[in-house]
Amino acid sequence: MHISDCRSVVKLTLADESFWCFGRAIELYQQRIRWLTENSRKAFGLIKGARVGLVIDVTAVSSGSQKEEFQTDFLSLIEEQLSHKEKLYVLSFGSTTSALWPDPAEVSSSTLQELKLWVKSLQPEGGSNLLQALRKIFTLKGLNSLVTIMGSCPDQPSEILSNYIQQSTMGRGLITHIITYKCNNQVPLAVLKNLAEAVGGYYHCYSPETEVYSSWDMDQLLAEIQKAQSLLGHIQALLHKTPCEELTSMMKEISTEIAEGPLTGLLPKPPKHEGPLTIEFPNLDKTSAEWLKINGLKAKKLSLYQVLAPNAFSPVEEFVPILQKTVSSTIHERAMVQFEWHDGTVKNVHVDPPFLYEYQKQLNRALRMYERRIEWLSLASRRIWGTVCEKRVVILLDISVTNSMYIIHIQHSLRLLLEEQLSNKDRFNIIAFGSTIESWRPEMVAVSHENLQSAWRWALTLRCQGSRNVLSALRKAVEVDFRDKDKHQSQGIYLFTGGIPDQDMVGRPCPGHPFYATNSWFQLGS
Repeated sequence: MHISDCRSVVKLTLADESFWCFGRAIELYQQRIRWLTENSRKAFGLIKGARVGLVIDVTAVSSGSQKEEFQTDFLSLIEEQLSHKEKLYVLSFGSTTSALWPDPAEVSSSTLQELKLWVKSLQPEGGSNLLQALRKIFTLKGLNSLVTIMGSCPDQPSEILSNYIQQSTMGRGLITHIITYKCNNQVPLAVLKNLAEAVGGYYHCYSPETEVYSSWDMDQLLAEIQKAQSLLGHIQALLHKTPCEELTSMMKEISTEIAEGPLTGLLPKPPKHEGPLTIEFPNLDKTSAEWLKINGLKAKKLSLYQVLAPNAFSPVEEFVPILQKTVSSTIHERAMVQFEWHDGTVKNVHVDPPFLYEYQKQLNRALRMYERRIEWLSLASRRIWGTVCEKRVVILLDISVTNSMYIIHIQHSLRLLLEEQLSNKDRFNIIAFGSTIESWRPEMVAVSHENLQSAWRWALTLRCQGSRNVLSALRKAVEVDFRDKDKHQSQGIYLFTGGIPDQDMVGRPCPGHPFYATNSWFQLGS
């Protein structure tokens, strides 16, 4: 049911039947959202079309527990959605492509069993050559739906993929689905949406780690809910002019369903989302810049110039009295190599192979150390917030109405930060902002177990509303929480936002304060 079907609600007559039409519409939205967040539809969305071609990025398979998760989710997709199609064609891709059948196959118990065994045999490989896979599948005839499941960022830019898909699908009536499976950190949601919209298709993104959930279907429902909220406002304005106790009570009930039902109660939540924090005491973390001062190539004396310096010699140029002229030294090319130095001069360099072999081993050890550091930075709260090293911290949370579908993700991201990185700080505060600002405490308070738990309980009550008034939140942090900034050295402001501020922020952020901005749900049009 479309909200426009209930326009009669705004008539001054305000008939009971019209109100129930509005209530039934809200109930339908709730049911639809619940249905879309169940089983295979949560992981892959709703697959449209009867003759479906699936293109699967084998990096989605990964290894270990994620491989088992993908197999479980895909088997659920087969049972719940693909088994009801007429024809199927499946193609995996990494650096190369591999198809299960040479042509689209009729759906039957035997073909479905083949597909299940094929999925279990998939192995990850390097590369994500989506363009090669698309070229192969577009040669097939008889498909009316294309489903692309990506596990990592494709090797080709989205502009090239978009142009190729548009050209290849022109006049074919092909329904296009673009799905990211647990790789929203590699394929930003805005890029996914732009690519899907450019080809006139559908998009779906779900990441259980951060509870980012977005799809074309869900966004359409959100748009209808926002229309409902707008219509509700008009009706409430009319009720002030034509009071009716029964109708007013009914509208309050509908308002509560809109505000609390679809947007928060029905979105997927991590386990124990509303439970108390499990607080850890972190190590004394350093920023990467500080860490590199100790572990970088220069600190380890492993930069190329540092290694070559003992065996690098400048060409000699001297005046020889007996010859009465200036003579430059020459050297045989087999003995030394001429190498341009960092200051622009040329050095004669000679390095023995054993020396180079040892240097290579040291570089490999350093490389593994940097890889471990990157992996550590990409885990849990550090993936979202980075390393929070300051002792006095203010967190600014964007709860504008455009982030309504991401409120669970906002809360979960804050929970990870409170649990993992704030327990060793001195003082903190949290400021949420939409059109107006809402502060957890009037000013920064000492970090304690009780205060962290209190901040989390407060965060669970947040509701998205209004625009994105970043400037007011920054002003509150600077003028109230950091008014005695000159007495303290280690302090920072962390802005967690989903788009462009209402105001022009050029030159306005916080002089004298470390300022960090993070955006991890990447809204379209922001």
